[in-house]
Amino acid sequence: MHPVKSPKKLIEVALPLDDINAAAAREKSIRHGHPSTLHLWWARRPLAAARAVLFAQLVNDPGYQRELGYGVNKQEAEIKREKLFQIIRDLVQWENTNNEEVLGRAREAIRESWRETCHLNRHHPQAAELFNPDQLPAFHDPFAGGGAIPLEAQRLGLESYASDLNPVAVMINKAMIEIPPRFAGQRPVGPEPEGEKQQSFEQDWPGATGLAEDVRRYGYWMREEAFKRIGHLYPKVKITPEMVAERPDLKAYLGEELTVIAWLWARTVKSPNPAFSHVDVPLVSSFVLSSKKGKEAYVQPVVDGDRYVFGIRVGTLPDDAKQGTKLGRGANFNCLFSNTPIQPKYIYEQAQAGNLGQRLMAIVAEGKSGRVYLSPDIRHEDTANQAQPEWKPTALMPENPRWFSPPMYGMKSYGDLFTPRQLVALTTFSDLVQEAREKAIADYRAANPNPSTRRGVGLDEGSLDPDDMPLAQGGSGATAYGDAVAVYLGLANDKLSDYNSTLVAWSPTRDQLKTTFGRQALPMVWDFSETNLFASAAGDIEVSVRGIIRALNNVPCGSFSKVIQFDAQTQEISQGKVVSTDPPYYDNIGYADLSDFFYVWMRRSLRRIYPDLFGTMAVPKEQELVATPYRHGSKEKAETFFMKGMTQAIHKLATQAHPAFPVTIYYAFKQSETKEGSTTSTGWVTFLEAVIQAGFSIDGTWPMRTEREVRTIGLGTNALASSIVLVCRKRLPNAGTISRRDFQRQLREEMPEALETMIGGETGQTPIAPVDLAQAAIGPGMAIYSRHEAVLNQDGSPMGVHDALILINRAITDYLSPDSGNFDADTQFCAGWFDQYGWNTGPFGEADTLARAKGTSVDGVREANVIESGGGKVSLLKWGEYAADWDPLTDKRTPIWEACHQMIRRLQQDGETAAGLLLARMPEKGEPIRQLAYHLYTLCERKKWAEEARSYNELIASWSAIVAASHDVGHVGTQAGLEF
Repeated sequence: MHPVKSPKKLIEVALPLDDINAAAAREKSIRHGHPSTLHLWWARRPLAAARAVLFAQLVNDPGYQRELGYGVNKQEAEIKREKLFQIIRDLVQWENTNNEEVLGRAREAIRESWRETCHLNRHHPQAAELFNPDQLPAFHDPFAGGGAIPLEAQRLGLESYASDLNPVAVMINKAMIEIPPRFAGQRPVGPEPEGEKQQSFEQDWPGATGLAEDVRRYGYWMREEAFKRIGHLYPKVKITPEMVAERPDLKAYLGEELTVIAWLWARTVKSPNPAFSHVDVPLVSSFVLSSKKGKEAYVQPVVDGDRYVFGIRVGTLPDDAKQGTKLGRGANFNCLFSNTPIQPKYIYEQAQAGNLGQRLMAIVAEGKSGRVYLSPDIRHEDTANQAQPEWKPTALMPENPRWFSPPMYGMKSYGDLFTPRQLVALTTFSDLVQEAREKAIADYRAANPNPSTRRGVGLDEGSLDPDDMPLAQGGSGATAYGDAVAVYLGLANDKLSDYNSTLVAWSPTRDQLKTTFGRQALPMVWDFSETNLFASAAGDIEVSVRGIIRALNNVPCGSFSKVIQFDAQTQEISQGKVVSTDPPYYDNIGYADLSDFFYVWMRRSLRRIYPDLFGTMAVPKEQELVATPYRHGSKEKAETFFMKGMTQAIHKLATQAHPAFPVTIYYAFKQSETKEGSTTSTGWVTFLEAVIQAGFSIDGTWPMRTEREVRTIGLGTNALASSIVLVCRKRLPNAGTISRRDFQRQLREEMPEALETMIGGETGQTPIAPVDLAQAAIGPGMAIYSRHEAVLNQDGSPMGVHDALILINRAITDYLSPDSGNFDADTQFCAGWFDQYGWNTGPFGEADTLARAKGTSVDGVREANVIESGGGKVSLLKWGEYAADWDPLTDKRTPIWEACHQMIRRLQQDGETAAGLLLARMPEKGEPIRQLAYHLYTLCERKKWAEEARSYNELIASWSAIVAASHDVGHVGTQAGLEF
């Protein structure tokens, strides 16, 4: 095979990781306009991370020119690299998501790199096929999931292909990347709601804004039509004199009819006490309705013999209100009448026998200045019981208590998760989706009366009229447009289901409903809230549509995109494409099982539009690459299935992906797999083995952190990334074997330069934060290990990934260690003493021995003003004890240890500019200072010295600003009048 000349990409060398992670963490708090508001998906990658990874995967690292002998020196490469870093810093900001100036710079950098690559491969036999300088390669994600990665590939100017086995994921991706470009610039055709200002026909509708406007208009029509049909099931509540007499705080509402926000229900079970076995006692986890200061409210059950009523009280919350009738964790409750404990086993038995009931506990209404909590009304309870659904989902939930608790309580099917009123509402809206579709088709035809003028090129005689071609077959006329509108309305109905199930709890801290999926599971909820779908609050179709519109207005529409349902193990879509993907990890999330909750409603709404996609009663599960023991019979069989299937799927990528680009694979970690800033899990090692066995070499391992604030560390908590991006290249077919000794030699030769690039060069490019370096530095080490067919131990056996990681981590430690030869003797002494005693005192004898071993003396180190020595004791000075008037130009003995801690003192006391001014007076010490800071951070983290580690981390995190400040002042610091 003719070799491809493939310059190293930026992601294989260096990244402004802290900037990416800070933007990804910030993005978690952004909702308005975020594509995630189209539809829920679990463990979706942040757009900032996906965009940065793709850009760095597509652009050449400037250092490649030096490797090819183009005369670019190391410093010039770092300057060029910093320009690419700045593009990434701008790209990852949420405000720049659709900033065409920023995106234009990124796209031009991608095109420039692509033209360079094409030029290098202009004589390749497949140059016409693989290296067309006028056409960027397309992109593919075979595990598309929530669609963040394909969406960002499209935003960066690539044709984007997405595939997934799960039809819910396929629909999400179609809604984000496939449908909007097809109707870009389309004017809305639906009638505007009555009373609204009429839009000008001449108004421009860029991107998908016209389609989004029609989703709004038909969504409004759906809501109004639904209210005509089922509005009687959602009555208002009138404030009567009797209510005011009991609750004087309601006086301001006397005679008014208030809109109900939610009805709060308590599940019930017969009391296990024989004296009260005929009574349905409530199972309530908390009686607190509102814990907001000044607006406290709670439920107070009033017992009268063998009867009870729920009353509402306002004011200070009693302690027992917070507990409800619950006793500890799980299904442990207390009988309201007899104080008899109600054991889980009893509740299981009663629930399985169909004896789990429910009783209205409180009504939440909309007041003049917030929520109004009211006692239950029998008329409201009767109204809810009048609902008679004509249909309910019959798909069964799995018997897997790890993710699904309801089946243990007799709720076997997804339909059992909804009240009759909720079923009536969701089926009504599902059916209205199709009615809205028919209206949209008719309105489109009326607005575009000459379909013949839009007939597609190349249609044979007798072929389907473009206006009749459905969306699923590639249409873009009337029928397809109606289909498209229906897709988004169907997604809105799915969002309704998330707010309308009996697994929705009430949040007393926020005075509003939660959602069904507060986490990646369906746990049992004992006291649940039933929302009013017509209250203009969470759970209202209008609110759901509004979120979809904001997201739709922000999606890119410039590039062709295609979404296909396909199994990653057998797909051929990746051929010749750039690949980045986020596969499921082991058994973290049961995507197929969980998404059945949405699938049953999506299928009812959209089956006529995508009959092939919704042909099954539930989401396909047999080939889903998740290690689920209940599905495969045992944990061992589940792991074998997962690793075999994942290796096969990754092998597809290794053989098909475009040879000029690395493949990036996200690996998601569980909390339990992180420990003291490093990853130490069998799953991690096994996954690396699978990637290598699939035919890849691993060139990078970048930790993507989405849980932390910028420039903070989480020592003692879970400070590691929530996912790691593996950067992979297809291993060369002629890759041979090497010995363990040769592997260690290559680590010593190649790791220092790779680490130096990662921690930042002399230009002051953003370094990798110390907390991330240990994981990121594994990348270049694994590149050495995995580019060979095997590394052989002395006995001839192949070295495993686990042993390779040990040697790689040792090489990283050796590079950062002051004993590496890059540091003066005084610094080596201080580092050794710090490792042993920290800031504490130690005996002079030991200090004298250590100093002689390092080639210095205790008196000499004391002369450098970094230790105290006397009375037979020695201790290091803390940075706060260093001289405030210190000047490196006049100091006769300046070890790197002293310079590093003086930099920390100046940064902490006077800020980055002052620290930069100090660095300008000793620029030759910049790199050793930073290297020492990395070493000391790593040492402190290992010893769990959180406070000590923080100062070193902050020095590294501020390094770019410090270097920039030092360049600004230049040699100004030597001028008279500046104080040090």
